[in-house]
Amino acid sequence: MRLDVIRAPDTSRTAPPAASETLEFGRRFTPHMFTMCFSAADGWSAARVEPYHAISLDPSALVFHYGQEIFEGMKAYAAPDGSIHLFRPDDHIARMNRSARRMCMPEVDASFVRHALSTLLAIDAAEMPQLPASSLYLRPTMIATSVGLGVRSSDQFLFFCLVSPVGGYFDSAASSPVAIHVNEGHVRAVRGGVGDIKVGGNYAASLLAAEEARAAGCVQTLWLDAIEHKYVEEVGTMNVFFVFDDVLVTPPLTGTILAGITRDSVLRIALHEGRRVEERAISLAEVLDGAKSGRLQEAFGSGTAVGISPIGAFVHRADRHVVRDGGSGPIALSMLRLLSAIQRGENSLFPEWRTRVDAYPRAG
Repeated sequence: MRLDVIRAPDTSRTAPPAASETLEFGRRFTPHMFTMCFSAADGWSAARVEPYHAISLDPSALVFHYGQEIFEGMKAYAAPDGSIHLFRPDDHIARMNRSARRMCMPEVDASFVRHALSTLLAIDAAEMPQLPASSLYLRPTMIATSVGLGVRSSDQFLFFCLVSPVGGYFDSAASSPVAIHVNEGHVRAVRGGVGDIKVGGNYAASLLAAEEARAAGCVQTLWLDAIEHKYVEEVGTMNVFFVFDDVLVTPPLTGTILAGITRDSVLRIALHEGRRVEERAISLAEVLDGAKSGRLQEAFGSGTAVGISPIGAFVHRADRHVVRDGGSGPIALSMLRLLSAIQRGENSLFPEWRTRVDAYPRAG
């Protein structure tokens, strides 16, 4: 498949953020986007990098009525020499294809999409922010575009990718601990459902819980299992880690939580460093009792958007359970520094995770 490039006028570029500016997550976008279309008759076609623009869809497009939609989130970072590198793009594209299979959507050719995203980044390289802890966030998305009502799988789809210059996800600094609200009134996912893929409906279903978390003075929700409401699963925007008695512990991938790329990175870095690691069921009681007794030494979240986010407290009902002294734990801070150094090419550990944008040959 050919990739066409239609350049936006130079006037569409915005001035880079000043050193004193706060770069709010997901509020500004680069001048270009990538799009391609799918039909049952022709497969994927009409691939192009083109100026950022609004999308026009028929009001009866199936995505509006039956939620057939998936997305990914990945990041690109600037290295010390000024080059741009995608972080683990193949893993993200593979996860998107897993989501596509679950939602009866067509898979994409990983090498072609990687080439297209690299081209998009190369064209908009000047949009890479130079602020601390900043990056370019990519949002590949696929939506059902067949028209006409009636519950069925679409046979036409639109794939598009936006690029957003971003800073930290939360308002606080990346190393500042956040408070998380324990939600017992709602459920996120059950085994056999779609909790382990990135589908928009998962996030729509989480909005009420997120509002309740903010009302409780927290940034996000800690979800419990849907059957017993007993075991910790994940936070609304990130996987979650705990340190009990010097052991790094995280819930297992049993089909109800997202297989986070950052989660996997943390586990592999921890094992490389010789840390004791466990993937096991973690009860809420163990977390809250551990915070009270001191056995819970620290907690943090991980995700592409948030990076590594230390957790200083869990709010459960009317009680605030402080983790350690409420500050950022040493393992979270170590992971934050090391992962950032790897992503930016300042550390040579796991070089296969970084893909230089201009290293790909043109697609054949």
